[in-house]
Amino acid sequence: MADIKLTDKQAFAQNSALRETAKTASLDAAASKSAFPTKKEDHHDPLNEVIELLFFAYRDFTSDPDAILTDYDFGRAHHRVIHFVGRHPGITVAQLLAILGITKQSLARVLKQLVAEEYVIQKTGTRDRRQRLLHLSPKGEQLERRLSEPQRKRVAKALNQAGPEAIDTFRKTLLALINPEDQSTVAKLTGKGEVS
Repeated sequence: MADIKLTDKQAFAQNSALRETAKTASLDAAASKSAFPTKKEDHHDPLNEVIELLFFAYRDFTSDPDAILTDYDFGRAHHRVIHFVGRHPGITVAQLLAILGITKQSLARVLKQLVAEEYVIQKTGTRDRRQRLLHLSPKGEQLERRLSEPQRKRVAKALNQAGPEAIDTFRKTLLALINPEDQSTVAKLTGKGEVS
């Protein structure tokens, strides 16, 4: 990769959305060389810059829903379940486990709470009565919209700022970050909006 020479201020100026949403005192002030010591040989490495931007972007991407989730005494695991059940009505517990990559016990705890508080509805499978098909209740759909709204706005704003050609590149980059053995499944899952 080409060596990119940016000053600290230029690097942070490229991500104005980060500065707008920073919950800390002054990110600009903290970005001075004295505030963030960096190994000289790594400082302007474009890969390190991208990795750090991913950390900051994820922090801010999850911050709005995290604040909403506290109103319900829910965490990110609840958010992930609500998201995927909302995007894929009728998803089975086994499919959800495969998507989330968590243990059955972890999902059971979160799902039990979401069902008990009537955010998720479990239905018995029509072909296999042992299957539990998951759907959001109207209450769950309302929460899903509330959680996804700030994230949709944030992503739309970022893509608009980056330009129309960036959408396809960003999508390809995210897909390439996923483990190779999962890429085709994720592409089908996100592209068609169905579980296969």
